[in-house]
Amino acid sequence: MGHPLETLFVSLQAFNFAFLLLHDWIPLGRLSNLAAIHSQDTVSHRVFVTFLGAVPAFVCLFYSVIYFAQPYPHWLDIWLWITYGLLAFGALRAWWIPYLFLPDPQRAARYQIIFANTRSFLPRRNGIAPDTLHTVFHSVLLATLIVLIIKGR
Repeated sequence: MGHPLETLFVSLQAFNFAFLLLHDWIPLGRLSNLAAIHSQDTVSHRVFVTFLGAVPAFVCLFYSVIYFAQPYPHWLDIWLWITYGLLAFGALRAWWIPYLFLPDPQRAARYQIIFANTRSFLPRRNGIAPDTLHTVFHSVLLATLIVLIIKGR
């Protein structure tokens, strides 16, 4: 257990993968509103979106475990940066840019439906109140990128 940074990195990736794989499929009490999500998205759309994020995250996690406490091959470093960079870009584009800077009324209307009755500790702004589950995911995603930067040194 002498590799705390590696253990942290794998743990963060495991959370990311679990979130991407499960959050639109399993009930999480007031952290999710599956009925509203199901009313807005088809099963095929949810499957596509789930696999779009979960498969690359699984590849990152799988090979990070395979190369645990070893130097990563160059291709894996690239795969990690692309995967987590795109996930972070997606989080910024879908949540934080419309919340903080550029109102997106269509997105706000959709989010008001699919995240109705979910917990949020941030105030509503531009019609959006980031829900607690996504805020935690985005925080873990940011932590993953920070550890990736530290590991790269």
